[in-house]
Amino acid sequence: MSPHRQSGPRPPAARRPRRGARAGGVATIHDVAARAGLSIKTVSRVVNYEPNVRAETIRRVQQAIADLDYRPNFSARNLAGRRAYLIALLYDNPSDNYLVRVQEGALHACRQLGFSLVLHPASYDSPRLVDEVLALVRERRPTGLLLTPPVGDVTALLDALDAAEQDYARLAALDAGRPGPVVCVDDRAAARDLTAYLLDLGHRRIGFIRSHPAHRSAGTRYDGFVDAHRARGLEVDERLVLQGSFAFESGQECGRLLLARPERPTAVFAANDEMAAGVLQVARQLGIDVPAELSVAGFDDSPVSRELWPTLTTVRQPVRAMAELSVRRLVDAARAGRREPQQHRLAHELIVRESTARAPD
Repeated sequence: MSPHRQSGPRPPAARRPRRGARAGGVATIHDVAARAGLSIKTVSRVVNYEPNVRAETIRRVQQAIADLDYRPNFSARNLAGRRAYLIALLYDNPSDNYLVRVQEGALHACRQLGFSLVLHPASYDSPRLVDEVLALVRERRPTGLLLTPPVGDVTALLDALDAAEQDYARLAALDAGRPGPVVCVDDRAAARDLTAYLLDLGHRRIGFIRSHPAHRSAGTRYDGFVDAHRARGLEVDERLVLQGSFAFESGQECGRLLLARPERPTAVFAANDEMAAGVLQVARQLGIDVPAELSVAGFDDSPVSRELWPTLTTVRQPVRAMAELSVRRLVDAARAGRREPQQHRLAHELIVRESTARAPD
Protein backbone atom coordinates (compact mmCIF):
# COMPACT_ATOMS: atom_id res chain seq x y z
CA MET A 1 0.00 0.00 0.00
CA SER A 2 1.29 3.43 -0.89
CA PRO A 3 2.34 5.39 2.22
CA HIS A 4 0.41 8.36 0.84
CA ARG A 5 -2.90 6.51 0.52
CA GLN A 6 -5.32 6.82 3.45
CA SER A 7 -7.06 3.72 4.74
CA GLY A 8 -10.54 3.57 6.34
CA PRO A 9 -13.60 5.71 5.63
CA ARG A 10 -13.18 9.15 4.22
CA PRO A 11 -14.07 12.06 6.46
CA PRO A 12 -17.37 13.73 5.49
CA ALA A 13 -17.10 16.73 3.23
CA ALA A 14 -17.54 20.02 4.96
CA ARG A 15 -20.90 21.66 4.38
CA ARG A 16 -20.88 24.86 2.47
CA PRO A 17 -22.38 27.63 4.60
CA ARG A 18 -25.51 29.34 3.30
CA ARG A 19 -24.89 32.38 1.21
CA GLY A 20 -24.63 35.34 3.55
CA ALA A 21 -24.50 33.24 6.70
CA ARG A 22 -21.50 32.89 8.97
CA ALA A 23 -19.12 30.00 8.56
CA GLY A 24 -20.74 28.22 11.50
CA GLY A 25 -23.89 27.83 9.40
CA VAL A 26 -26.24 29.68 11.78
CA ALA A 27 -27.46 33.05 10.56
CA THR A 28 -27.47 35.93 13.04
CA ILE A 29 -29.15 39.29 13.12
CA HIS A 30 -25.86 40.73 11.82
CA ASP A 31 -26.20 38.54 8.71
CA VAL A 32 -29.80 39.65 8.22
CA ALA A 33 -28.80 43.31 8.48
CA ALA A 34 -25.95 42.83 5.97
CA ARG A 35 -28.20 40.95 3.55
CA ALA A 36 -30.94 43.59 3.75
CA GLY A 37 -28.48 46.48 3.59
CA LEU A 38 -29.84 47.93 6.81
CA SER A 39 -28.58 48.64 10.30
CA ILE A 40 -28.95 46.08 13.08
CA LYS A 41 -31.14 48.55 14.94
CA THR A 42 -33.54 48.77 11.99
CA VAL A 43 -33.70 44.98 11.65
CA SER A 44 -34.35 44.73 15.38
CA ARG A 45 -37.24 47.19 15.10
CA VAL A 46 -38.82 45.03 12.40
CA VAL A 47 -38.41 41.70 14.19
CA ASN A 48 -39.69 43.20 17.43
CA TYR A 49 -42.85 44.55 15.76
CA GLU A 50 -42.06 48.14 16.61
CA PRO A 51 -44.38 50.69 14.99
CA ASN A 52 -43.64 53.29 12.31
CA VAL A 53 -41.44 51.08 10.12
CA ARG A 54 -41.82 51.54 6.36
CA ALA A 55 -43.43 48.70 4.41
CA GLU A 56 -40.43 48.46 2.06
CA THR A 57 -38.08 48.10 5.05
CA ILE A 58 -40.25 45.31 6.47
CA ARG A 59 -40.26 43.57 3.09
CA ARG A 60 -36.45 43.70 2.80
CA VAL A 61 -35.97 42.31 6.31
CA GLN A 62 -38.51 39.53 5.75
CA GLN A 63 -36.82 38.56 2.50
CA ALA A 64 -33.40 38.46 4.16
CA ILE A 65 -34.82 36.34 6.99
CA ALA A 66 -36.26 33.87 4.47
CA ASP A 67 -33.07 33.77 2.38
CA LEU A 68 -30.87 33.06 5.39
CA ASP A 69 -33.32 30.83 7.25
CA TYR A 70 -32.78 33.12 10.26
CA ARG A 71 -34.27 31.98 13.56
CA PRO A 72 -34.45 34.53 16.40
CA ASN A 73 -33.48 33.58 19.93
CA PHE A 74 -36.84 32.57 21.43
CA SER A 75 -35.63 32.18 24.98
CA ALA A 76 -34.03 35.63 25.10
CA ARG A 77 -37.25 37.19 23.84
CA ASN A 78 -39.34 35.31 26.39
CA LEU A 79 -37.06 36.38 29.23
CA ALA A 80 -37.55 39.94 28.07
CA GLY A 81 -41.31 39.47 28.27
CA ARG A 82 -41.82 39.70 24.52
CA ARG A 83 -43.67 37.34 22.21
CA ALA A 84 -41.78 34.44 20.70
CA TYR A 85 -41.41 34.08 16.95
CA LEU A 86 -44.04 31.38 17.06
CA ILE A 87 -47.43 30.65 15.53
CA ALA A 88 -49.54 28.01 17.29
CA LEU A 89 -51.91 26.03 15.08
CA LEU A 90 -54.94 24.73 17.02
CA TYR A 91 -56.99 21.99 15.41
CA ASP A 92 -59.79 19.52 16.03
CA ASN A 93 -60.74 18.05 12.67
CA PRO A 94 -61.19 14.36 11.77
CA SER A 95 -59.94 14.97 8.21
CA ASP A 96 -56.21 14.28 8.07
CA ASN A 97 -56.01 15.65 4.53
CA TYR A 98 -57.45 18.98 5.63
CA LEU A 99 -55.01 19.31 8.52
CA VAL A 100 -52.01 18.45 6.35
CA ARG A 101 -52.87 21.17 3.84
CA VAL A 102 -53.45 23.72 6.60
CA GLN A 103 -50.09 22.79 8.08
CA GLU A 104 -48.34 23.10 4.70
CA GLY A 105 -49.72 26.58 4.08
CA ALA A 106 -49.02 27.83 7.58
CA LEU A 107 -45.51 26.40 7.59
CA HIS A 108 -44.67 27.98 4.24
CA ALA A 109 -45.71 31.42 5.51
CA CYS A 110 -43.85 30.92 8.80
CA ARG A 111 -40.62 30.03 7.01
CA GLN A 112 -40.89 33.06 4.78
CA LEU A 113 -41.46 35.31 7.79
CA GLY A 114 -38.84 33.74 10.06
CA PHE A 115 -41.33 32.11 12.43
CA SER A 116 -41.71 28.62 13.84
CA LEU A 117 -44.97 26.67 13.81
CA VAL A 118 -46.22 24.47 16.63
CA LEU A 119 -49.26 22.17 16.32
CA HIS A 120 -51.59 21.90 19.28
CA PRO A 121 -54.58 19.51 19.31
CA ALA A 122 -57.60 21.07 20.99
CA SER A 123 -60.95 19.37 21.58
CA TYR A 124 -63.53 22.02 20.76
CA ASP A 125 -66.08 20.56 23.19
CA SER A 126 -63.70 19.99 26.11
CA PRO A 127 -64.58 21.83 29.34
CA ARG A 128 -60.84 22.47 29.74
CA LEU A 129 -60.33 24.01 26.30
CA VAL A 130 -60.03 27.61 27.50
CA ASP A 131 -57.66 26.75 30.36
CA GLU A 132 -55.45 24.63 28.08
CA VAL A 133 -55.16 27.30 25.41
CA LEU A 134 -54.45 30.07 27.92
CA ALA A 135 -51.74 27.87 29.46
CA LEU A 136 -50.23 27.47 25.99
CA VAL A 137 -50.26 31.25 25.55
CA ARG A 138 -48.58 31.81 28.92
CA GLU A 139 -45.91 29.17 28.45
CA ARG A 140 -45.00 29.60 24.78
CA ARG A 141 -45.84 33.31 24.29
CA PRO A 142 -46.78 32.88 20.63
CA THR A 143 -47.10 35.90 18.40
CA GLY A 144 -50.45 34.52 17.30
CA LEU A 145 -52.79 31.55 17.14
CA LEU A 146 -54.23 30.04 13.97
CA LEU A 147 -57.63 28.55 14.84
CA THR A 148 -59.16 25.97 12.51
CA PRO A 149 -62.84 24.99 12.55
CA PRO A 150 -64.60 24.21 14.78
CA VAL A 151 -62.16 25.57 17.40
CA GLY A 152 -62.36 29.04 15.87
CA ASP A 153 -66.09 29.26 16.61
CA VAL A 154 -65.98 28.49 20.35
CA THR A 155 -67.32 31.68 21.93
CA ALA A 156 -65.81 31.09 25.39
CA LEU A 157 -62.34 30.64 23.90
CA LEU A 158 -62.59 33.74 21.72
CA ASP A 159 -63.80 35.80 24.70
CA ALA A 160 -60.80 34.63 26.75
CA LEU A 161 -58.31 35.39 23.97
CA ASP A 162 -59.82 38.83 23.43
CA ALA A 163 -59.58 39.56 27.16
CA ALA A 164 -55.92 38.49 27.09
CA GLU A 165 -55.32 40.63 23.96
CA GLN A 166 -53.88 37.58 22.24
CA ASP A 167 -53.74 37.89 18.45
CA TYR A 168 -55.37 35.11 16.44
CA ALA A 169 -56.56 34.31 12.93
CA ARG A 170 -59.34 31.91 11.99
CA LEU A 171 -60.13 29.70 9.02
CA ALA A 172 -63.73 29.52 7.82
CA ALA A 173 -65.19 31.09 10.96
CA LEU A 174 -68.85 31.94 11.48
CA ASP A 175 -68.45 35.29 13.23
CA ALA A 176 -66.28 37.65 11.20
CA GLY A 177 -66.87 40.49 13.66
CA ARG A 178 -64.15 39.40 16.07
CA PRO A 179 -60.74 41.11 16.04
CA GLY A 180 -58.27 39.48 13.69
CA PRO A 181 -58.27 37.92 10.22
CA VAL A 182 -60.85 35.42 8.98
CA VAL A 183 -60.00 33.62 5.73
CA CYS A 184 -62.64 31.53 3.98
CA VAL A 185 -64.37 30.65 0.73
CA ASP A 186 -68.05 31.18 -0.03
CA ASP A 187 -69.18 27.68 0.98
CA ARG A 188 -72.79 28.40 0.11
CA ALA A 189 -71.99 29.54 -3.44
CA ALA A 190 -69.60 26.62 -3.92
CA ALA A 191 -72.19 24.02 -2.86
CA ARG A 192 -74.79 25.76 -5.01
CA ASP A 193 -72.51 25.51 -8.05
CA LEU A 194 -71.83 21.80 -7.56
CA THR A 195 -75.50 20.99 -6.96
CA ALA A 196 -76.50 22.97 -10.06
CA TYR A 197 -74.01 20.92 -12.06
CA LEU A 198 -75.65 17.68 -10.87
CA LEU A 199 -79.11 19.03 -11.65
CA ASP A 200 -77.93 20.02 -15.12
CA LEU A 201 -76.92 16.37 -15.64
CA GLY A 202 -80.57 15.42 -15.06
CA HIS A 203 -80.30 14.20 -11.47
CA ARG A 204 -83.42 14.80 -9.38
CA ARG A 205 -82.90 12.37 -6.49
CA ILE A 206 -79.72 13.74 -4.98
CA GLY A 207 -78.55 12.56 -1.58
CA PHE A 208 -76.68 15.04 0.61
CA ILE A 209 -74.33 14.16 3.49
CA ARG A 210 -73.89 17.09 5.83
CA SER A 211 -70.64 17.99 7.51
CA HIS A 212 -69.99 17.90 11.26
CA PRO A 213 -72.68 19.99 13.01
CA ALA A 214 -70.05 21.98 14.94
CA HIS A 215 -68.56 23.30 11.70
CA ARG A 216 -69.66 26.47 9.96
CA SER A 217 -69.90 24.55 6.70
CA ALA A 218 -72.60 22.25 8.10
CA GLY A 219 -75.17 24.97 7.51
CA THR A 220 -73.71 26.95 4.63
CA ARG A 221 -73.02 24.00 2.29
CA TYR A 222 -76.49 22.60 2.90
CA ASP A 223 -77.96 26.06 2.24
CA GLY A 224 -76.23 26.11 -1.14
CA PHE A 225 -77.62 22.64 -1.89
CA VAL A 226 -81.13 23.94 -1.16
CA ASP A 227 -80.55 27.17 -3.15
CA ALA A 228 -79.72 25.26 -6.33
CA HIS A 229 -82.93 23.22 -6.06
CA ARG A 230 -85.14 26.22 -5.38
CA ALA A 231 -83.63 28.14 -8.29
CA ARG A 232 -85.17 25.44 -10.53
CA GLY A 233 -88.46 25.22 -8.65
CA LEU A 234 -87.50 21.92 -7.04
CA GLU A 235 -87.89 20.74 -3.46
CA VAL A 236 -85.18 18.89 -1.54
CA ASP A 237 -86.17 15.37 -0.46
CA GLU A 238 -85.20 15.55 3.20
CA ARG A 239 -85.24 11.74 3.40
CA LEU A 240 -82.06 11.84 1.31
CA VAL A 241 -80.28 14.30 3.64
CA LEU A 242 -78.15 12.63 6.32
CA GLN A 243 -75.77 13.88 9.01
CA GLY A 244 -72.10 13.03 8.61
CA SER A 245 -69.00 13.95 10.59
CA PHE A 246 -66.33 14.65 7.92
CA ALA A 247 -64.83 11.17 8.47
CA PHE A 248 -64.51 8.37 5.90
CA GLU A 249 -66.46 6.04 8.20
CA SER A 250 -69.43 8.42 8.36
CA GLY A 251 -69.48 8.47 4.55
CA GLN A 252 -69.66 4.68 4.58
CA GLU A 253 -72.49 4.68 7.12
CA CYS A 254 -74.54 7.31 5.29
CA GLY A 255 -73.79 5.67 1.95
CA ARG A 256 -75.21 2.35 3.14
CA LEU A 257 -78.41 4.05 4.34
CA LEU A 258 -78.88 6.04 1.13
CA LEU A 259 -78.11 3.20 -1.25
CA ALA A 260 -80.37 0.75 0.62
CA ARG A 261 -83.46 2.88 -0.06
CA PRO A 262 -86.10 1.36 -2.41
CA GLU A 263 -85.74 4.44 -4.63
CA ARG A 264 -82.10 5.16 -4.09
CA PRO A 265 -80.59 8.47 -5.19
CA THR A 266 -78.98 8.76 -8.61
CA ALA A 267 -76.34 11.10 -7.16
CA VAL A 268 -74.78 11.74 -3.75
CA PHE A 269 -73.12 15.02 -2.78
CA ALA A 270 -70.97 14.62 0.35
CA ALA A 271 -69.81 17.77 2.15
CA ASN A 272 -66.17 16.66 2.03
CA ASP A 273 -64.06 14.32 -0.07
CA GLU A 274 -63.40 11.75 2.65
CA MET A 275 -67.12 11.12 3.17
CA ALA A 276 -67.53 10.90 -0.61
CA ALA A 277 -64.77 8.28 -0.64
CA GLY A 278 -66.79 6.27 1.89
CA VAL A 279 -69.83 6.39 -0.42
CA LEU A 280 -67.72 5.21 -3.36
CA GLN A 281 -66.50 2.22 -1.39
CA VAL A 282 -70.04 1.22 -0.39
CA ALA A 283 -71.21 1.54 -4.00
CA ARG A 284 -68.37 -0.74 -5.11
CA GLN A 285 -69.28 -3.29 -2.42
CA LEU A 286 -72.92 -3.27 -3.57
CA GLY A 287 -71.96 -3.64 -7.24
CA ILE A 288 -73.35 -0.19 -8.17
CA ASP A 289 -71.56 1.28 -11.18
CA VAL A 290 -70.15 4.76 -10.64
CA PRO A 291 -70.93 6.92 -12.59
CA ALA A 292 -73.27 4.94 -14.89
CA GLU A 293 -75.76 4.16 -12.10
CA LEU A 294 -74.67 6.59 -9.40
CA SER A 295 -72.81 9.91 -9.49
CA VAL A 296 -70.75 10.87 -6.44
CA ALA A 297 -69.29 14.29 -5.64
CA GLY A 298 -67.33 15.74 -2.73
CA PHE A 299 -65.93 19.02 -1.49
CA ASP A 300 -62.36 20.32 -0.87
CA ASP A 301 -60.32 18.77 -3.75
CA SER A 302 -58.13 16.98 -1.23
CA PRO A 303 -55.44 14.56 -2.47
CA VAL A 304 -57.77 11.60 -1.95
CA SER A 305 -60.10 12.99 -4.64
CA ARG A 306 -57.39 12.36 -7.25
CA GLU A 307 -56.26 9.01 -5.83
CA LEU A 308 -59.68 7.31 -5.93
CA TRP A 309 -61.10 5.44 -8.88
CA PRO A 310 -63.11 6.83 -10.42
CA THR A 311 -61.52 10.17 -9.64
CA LEU A 312 -63.85 12.44 -7.72
CA THR A 313 -65.81 15.45 -8.92
CA THR A 314 -65.46 18.05 -6.19
CA VAL A 315 -65.13 21.73 -5.27
CA ARG A 316 -61.60 23.02 -4.93
CA GLN A 317 -61.19 24.91 -1.68
CA PRO A 318 -57.69 26.44 -1.58
CA VAL A 319 -56.99 25.31 1.99
CA ARG A 320 -53.21 25.66 1.72
CA ALA A 321 -53.50 29.21 0.37
CA MET A 322 -56.09 30.05 3.04
CA ALA A 323 -53.74 28.95 5.82
CA GLU A 324 -50.79 30.80 4.32
CA LEU A 325 -52.76 34.04 3.96
CA SER A 326 -54.08 33.66 7.52
CA VAL A 327 -50.56 33.54 8.96
CA ARG A 328 -49.38 36.48 6.87
CA ARG A 329 -52.33 38.65 7.89
CA LEU A 330 -51.95 37.55 11.50
CA VAL A 331 -48.29 38.59 11.58
CA ASP A 332 -49.07 41.87 9.80
CA ALA A 333 -51.76 42.71 12.36
CA ALA A 334 -49.51 41.80 15.31
CA ARG A 335 -46.67 43.88 13.94
CA ALA A 336 -48.92 46.90 13.42
CA GLY A 337 -50.63 46.47 16.79
CA ARG A 338 -54.05 46.27 15.11
CA ARG A 339 -56.75 44.04 16.58
CA GLU A 340 -59.66 44.73 14.28
CA PRO A 341 -62.00 42.51 12.23
CA GLN A 342 -60.92 41.66 8.70
CA GLN A 343 -62.31 39.07 6.30
CA HIS A 344 -60.59 37.62 3.22
CA ARG A 345 -62.61 35.43 0.86
CA LEU A 346 -60.77 33.29 -1.68
CA ALA A 347 -62.27 31.84 -4.87
CA HIS A 348 -63.52 28.27 -5.21
CA GLU A 349 -63.50 26.15 -8.36
CA LEU A 350 -65.72 23.31 -9.58
CA ILE A 351 -63.53 20.33 -10.56
CA VAL A 352 -65.32 17.81 -12.80
CA ARG A 353 -63.84 14.30 -12.90
CA GLU A 354 -64.91 10.72 -13.68
CA SER A 355 -67.25 10.10 -10.71
CA THR A 356 -70.20 12.03 -12.23
CA ALA A 357 -72.24 11.54 -15.40
CA ARG A 358 -75.74 12.08 -16.73
CA ALA A 359 -78.55 10.63 -14.63
CA PRO A 360 -79.56 7.09 -15.66
CA ASP A 361 -82.90 6.69 -17.44
